[in-house]
Amino acid sequence: MEVILLEKVENLGNLGDRVNVKPGYGRNFLIPSGKATPATEEHIKAFEERRAELELAAADALGRAEARLAQLADMAIRIVARAGEEGKLFGSVGTTDIAEAITAEGVAVGRHEVRLPEGAFRQLGEYMVLIHLHSDVNTEIVLLIEAE
Repeated sequence: MEVILLEKVENLGNLGDRVNVKPGYGRNFLIPSGKATPATEEHIKAFEERRAELELAAADALGRAEARLAQLADMAIRIVARAGEEGKLFGSVGTTDIAEAITAEGVAVGRHEVRLPEGAFRQLGEYMVLIHLHSDVNTEIVLLIEAE
């Protein structure tokens, strides 16, 4: 299935690129989420008419992400959790907990922007957490998990 990307999609292409994707990915994710449109003649014509508007919106989104990046620079987040004597947490610290702690510090971050490739944290300690603000903007913050 050939689609036209309406915004930059990580590992796929940039705004305006015509790419071939599997039909399920196009029908079930890209098109319903507004990230792409089918590459038919009428959609191509409509895209070319809206191209400047879409490029402006993409530049605006990148600018907002870079502004949030500046706010997150050198940020360290402290989360207090219940833990046993060996340092093992009763439960875990996941993306929602981290996003809420960052938001409480004054920078709005959604849980989908917090990346934990190895899963939630289950031990006390200091960790580096990847924050994915935009397809071109990533940063790391320090997370300190302490016992109550």
